[in-house]
Amino acid sequence: MIILGLDTCLDACSAAVLKAGQVCATASHLMGRGHQEAIAPLVKGVMAQAGLDFSDLDRVGVTIGPGSFTGLRVGLAFAKGLGAALTVPVVGVGTLAALAEPLSEDLVFAVIDARRGQVYLQAFAQGRSLMAPDALDVDTAAARIAELSAGRQAVLAGSGAALLAELMPGARLIGAPACDPAAVARLAAAQTSPSIPRPLYLRAPDARLPGGAPGPDMATEGVL
Repeated sequence: MIILGLDTCLDACSAAVLKAGQVCATASHLMGRGHQEAIAPLVKGVMAQAGLDFSDLDRVGVTIGPGSFTGLRVGLAFAKGLGAALTVPVVGVGTLAALAEPLSEDLVFAVIDARRGQVYLQAFAQGRSLMAPDALDVDTAAARIAELSAGRQAVLAGSGAALLAELMPGARLIGAPACDPAAVARLAAAQTSPSIPRPLYLRAPDARLPGGAPGPDMATEGVL
């Protein structure tokens, strides 16, 4: 199986191609904005580096959140358009699962800085999720991690790890700014019955329309 993995949810625009489980090509450009302009040439370059045509793809994996509202929409729209053009399945992958996937530790907490004193948190034991993705204030997240760790050293991966450092001095921090696109591709390959990917929103947008109603089209960073 040949799979293209994409991530635009966090602070990078990234793509990787896997063939029979092996990474053929990968690229990642750190950026807080500009994913829409960067993704098409990035993917084109990765496919060329892999020596493959788009018609060779069997599946497209894309991160669905939590993360940047704008970045999420860019990646999902691009992946769905590519999948429709090639008539191949498009598989959604959670950013927290993708952050944890490359790590070999038995217990991993994927943590993304959600701003406004919150983090997005999900715990994994040997790749198996121990909890649904959640948006929590920093103190509550630290208590949840301590409870699930049960005395073991906590391994925190993601942009939110540093926010918990003072509350969890014994934790090991892995401050990844974005997902490994190869991890996205591997997780997409592992899904046996992929469904239509949908955005994972854990929090309402910051932007408001007149009258106080949420204005999702005006939202930008850190609102999921």
